[in-house]
Amino acid sequence: MTRPLITPPRAKICGLSTPESIDWSVGAGADAVGFVHFPKSPRHVALEALPALAGHARGRAAIVVLTVDADDALLDALVGAADPEVIQLHGRETPERVAAVRARFGRPVMKAVGIGSAADLVAAGRFDGVADLLLLDAKPPKDATRPGGLGTPFDWSLLADHRPATPFLLSGGLTPTNVADAIAAVRPAGVDLSSGVESAPGVKDQALIRAFMAAVEAGRRAAGGEGETR
Repeated sequence: MTRPLITPPRAKICGLSTPESIDWSVGAGADAVGFVHFPKSPRHVALEALPALAGHARGRAAIVVLTVDADDALLDALVGAADPEVIQLHGRETPERVAAVRARFGRPVMKAVGIGSAADLVAAGRFDGVADLLLLDAKPPKDATRPGGLGTPFDWSLLADHRPATPFLLSGGLTPTNVADAIAAVRPAGVDLSSGVESAPGVKDQALIRAFMAAVEAGRRAAGGEGETR
């Protein structure tokens, strides 16, 4: 199967669950929006709510559906409900599983990888040539009940010596106050955040979204303009 072309989003705001939060994100300049289907998350979107939310965003931003260790039946249902441009796998999926999902649906797959050390970045190389995009997130604590950075950044300096070959989005602990520095220092293909623009878990804040996107643009200018710089 021919691999579809994908332009990495410059900024993805994830964990959206209302039409208003979609409007705020797109209006501020986000070019991708993420919907989480994972019941343990405070940002969980039920299957029956996905068609209306995805329809509200369609044509205005890339639609990304995030799920964790989903089986084929659940992925079939999610893709049928949201028709996403990108499937985001945020669990313990292996390279073989990522390849199988790509083959089954014929659309780009973004694989989240938790980073806590240089060894984790080296291990992320297993997905080179398999995933279309990586999402580098902070590695959760061992006792965490859900994946992801949980609002905490990882040590970005690790990327100076261990940079993935696959285009990646930077995530984990990003906020309006630190994202410009992160972009200038790391020069990722894009950035992704959720809790950093919330007034409470799962509740997006319009002012924080605007501030975040303004900081993203400032960081991109400081990094030298468009696209990933290596």
